[in-house]
Amino acid sequence: MKEEECWTVLHLVILLPFVLAAFIPLTKYLPRFHVGWIVLPLPAALFLYFLTRIPSIQAGSNLMTSFSWMPSLGVDITLYLDGLSLLFVLLITGMGALVVLYSIYYLSKHSEGIRPFYMYLLMFMGAMLGVVLSDNLMVLYGFWELTSISSFLLIAFWHRRERSRYGAMKSMLITVFGGLAMFAGFNLLYVMTGTYSIREIVAVAGSLPGYSMFIPAMLLILLGAFTKSAQFPFHIWLPDAMEAPTPVSAYLHSATMVKAGIYLVARLTPVFAGQSGWFWLVSLTGMVTLIYGAFKAINQSDLKGLLAYSTISQLGLIMSLLGLGSAASFFAGKEEAVFYTMATTAALFHLLNHAVFKGSLFMVVGIIDHETGTRDLRKLGGLMSLMPITFSVALIGAFSMAGLPPFSGFLSKEMFFTAMLNIREFDILNTGSWMGIFPVAAWLASVFTFVYSMILVFKTFGGKLQKAKLDKMPHEAPLGLLLSPVMLVSLAVVFAFFPKLVSNSLIEPAMASIHNGVLAPEDTFEVSIHFWHGWTPEIFMTIGVIAAGVLLYRSYSRLRVLDRKPSGRKTLNHLYDGSLQLLERGSKRLTNAYMTGSNRHYLLYIFSFFIIALLAALIGEPGISFGMDHYAPLSLYETAVIAVMLLAAFAVPFAKSRVSAILFTGCVGYMVTLLFVIFRAPDLALTQMMIETVSVILFLLCFRYLPKLKKEKERLRFKLPNLIIALGVGITTTLIALAAMGSSPFEPISEFFLKESYNSAGGKNVVNVILVDFRGFDTLFEIMVLGIASMAIYGLIHLRMEPGQTESGKVHSGNSALRLRSNDVILQTMSKGIVLIILTFSLYLFFAGHNHPGGGFIGALMTSAALVLMAVAFGMDTVRKVLPVNYRLITGVGLLIAIVTASGSFIFNAPFLSHAFGHFQLPILGDTELATAVLFDLGVYLAVVGVTMNIILSIGGDKQWNS
Repeated sequence: MKEEECWTVLHLVILLPFVLAAFIPLTKYLPRFHVGWIVLPLPAALFLYFLTRIPSIQAGSNLMTSFSWMPSLGVDITLYLDGLSLLFVLLITGMGALVVLYSIYYLSKHSEGIRPFYMYLLMFMGAMLGVVLSDNLMVLYGFWELTSISSFLLIAFWHRRERSRYGAMKSMLITVFGGLAMFAGFNLLYVMTGTYSIREIVAVAGSLPGYSMFIPAMLLILLGAFTKSAQFPFHIWLPDAMEAPTPVSAYLHSATMVKAGIYLVARLTPVFAGQSGWFWLVSLTGMVTLIYGAFKAINQSDLKGLLAYSTISQLGLIMSLLGLGSAASFFAGKEEAVFYTMATTAALFHLLNHAVFKGSLFMVVGIIDHETGTRDLRKLGGLMSLMPITFSVALIGAFSMAGLPPFSGFLSKEMFFTAMLNIREFDILNTGSWMGIFPVAAWLASVFTFVYSMILVFKTFGGKLQKAKLDKMPHEAPLGLLLSPVMLVSLAVVFAFFPKLVSNSLIEPAMASIHNGVLAPEDTFEVSIHFWHGWTPEIFMTIGVIAAGVLLYRSYSRLRVLDRKPSGRKTLNHLYDGSLQLLERGSKRLTNAYMTGSNRHYLLYIFSFFIIALLAALIGEPGISFGMDHYAPLSLYETAVIAVMLLAAFAVPFAKSRVSAILFTGCVGYMVTLLFVIFRAPDLALTQMMIETVSVILFLLCFRYLPKLKKEKERLRFKLPNLIIALGVGITTTLIALAAMGSSPFEPISEFFLKESYNSAGGKNVVNVILVDFRGFDTLFEIMVLGIASMAIYGLIHLRMEPGQTESGKVHSGNSALRLRSNDVILQTMSKGIVLIILTFSLYLFFAGHNHPGGGFIGALMTSAALVLMAVAFGMDTVRKVLPVNYRLITGVGLLIAIVTASGSFIFNAPFLSHAFGHFQLPILGDTELATAVLFDLGVYLAVVGVTMNIILSIGGDKQWNS
């Protein structure tokens, strides 16, 4: 196969749905437009683009692109478009366009949550495109789980309904459970092959069966596929997912999301097809699901419930065909190999047909619900004359689903029968006569399919109109609602009479993608689909289905199956609910056992684990050494600083007031700063000094809400555990530091940083280069955590307290922020100049940090210290008036700058957070070094300033409190 580099377009295909989803909130400024009209052009344009790629894919020229993301982990964002992914991409974009068009008329532009609806829909579309285009298994898994999250949001669209929330949670729990199992299977494949690339794994598939991890990997991956594609017994989430709006059901639960498991099985068939376990698991699971879903569909009184179980049944049909198609690998190089590819051909053709007729039927059910106010079959009937177009669409869709001529479902159903009869011809794996179960089960399931198809049409549109049971008088739907289902059922007719439109252009390339890794090079095949093959066994099976189906349908009417109410016991749903309740009760008991509400208990748990785990590791490791022979002797200055530090630390527990305890703690921090000065570490000294200053102010602000400190006599059994834990933590930490210095088996990494700081990053300040370049990931996540923490503090304060109240419930008298204001005229006078000096120095530290002591982090702390000084001298309101900015917004801007700068390396096909630098001749400045790391440092600077001031202003008395 030839491969074309087409990275721009393929990456835009994945990116555009997410970009458009991000801009959807802005449409609130366009109230006259339905949001759907803004969304519709995207899937339509993508569908048209991929139609233009059919000739090149048909000619064997695939599209591929890749750029490095996390090369050390083998995770690259590789997108690959071949015949199989093209088939699914056209389903995703084509059905997406029709569903969006349908939703424009189904959902009013004034509907509650209309913008989030389209945001979630676009997220899902982008995630599904990522699933079918990703060649890297880890990237595929990421998109896979994103489909679960976005579908959860769509199913819970009407979140005020208890059943919607239940269905959304159920679908996510089951599919995410399967996704985690699949994730483990992917990693087992990586251990065996050393790669996450699907193409590379397929290339070495022949050597994999010898590994002991091969079968576990297969089982775990199938678990993910079965849960996503609603295979028995994991199907139980799909009927409850019908609580979603009808456009969601038409899109997710007929054409796209539930087909993700089908796609995964098809894509990995070249890897596992040679295993008998794969053949039996996929085939039998599909057959059981097919029969079970078809039988359950007959018992449903809700139209969407009927379609849900029919979807389960049809997914089982496709899955069983993929399982039977894998039998071709047993005959590689023989004439029978191509014989068995008929099953895969039928699976792919029915995949298309199912999207066509099931999508149209879901839309029909939405129209019925929209025009009558109910989906209950017991209340419906006699709609044929009132809704003739809707009836025609339902008739064509249902007959195609039942496999009746002259519709495309008849062709794929005949191919299904052919595949089932073919598998009976050969004794695979010495199974004797057991292969005969496949055609019998297929015929029985087809009878049930015929029955529920007839129920759908004639129980809804036939009989007498029951006006008294309807909420409103039904009438034909508007043209906008009818357009999408009419277009879909038209395809059911077109594909029936002109099957070559899809057989040569879509199905054959998809077949090549699946079986080129399974069949021998000499095995060739052509997809040939015809409407009439003569009086074959398949035709007689179809006649038998119609005859038995008519008899069963007539009996069904007399037995009044719809009036029976299931008991709800001893069912899979009951097992799911019971298991969930058991887990909740058990977790509640366990949590209540250790979540006592006491901070002291929590610290005891944490520090006890810390001591036990780390001391055990230190004692159990024979190579640990605590020698201190190579350490330099202590100087007089160092001894004095350490002595003061120890005295200050020892004084903390004996302090009689919180202010004294804070000052003693601050003294310890400032002594550490002096040690950094003595050790000639100016960056660390500046950082420690700024953090200590801001921390002391923060503690003072926090403690003003607490009552006066009271020293009470405590019992020995209370003090003794505290003493043991304190000594244990101190000893453990000291031993870890000594062990790290005395027995590390590795060469110090500091030598690497000293050598490569300037050569690789263009900076002479090693500390700053480490923060923004070598360990940029750490810094990025640290400012993210800081940002989240500051938002949490802000939220807790404003949610917990009413405006004007303190934590004790007392109302502030006047301005709460004024309590921190100093009345010292000297301090106020001096601070005017000192603040300006500190701010200027902070800017110097920021710009000089790449080559001299400083950087964004230190500069931000220095700026915050200046603002805190201003607040102490003049009050919080002065800070707000002088700098009327939203510090939460500043935090967000800083994070955005850091992320955008880190992602900018993708433009140059470089790993995430790669920086560039160079020397340039600038006017006046002359030769000047410019580095992109400074932009990242700017994001750090803004984020840290925003975080610090957001916390200070929130705890010190927010503006909202003073209103």
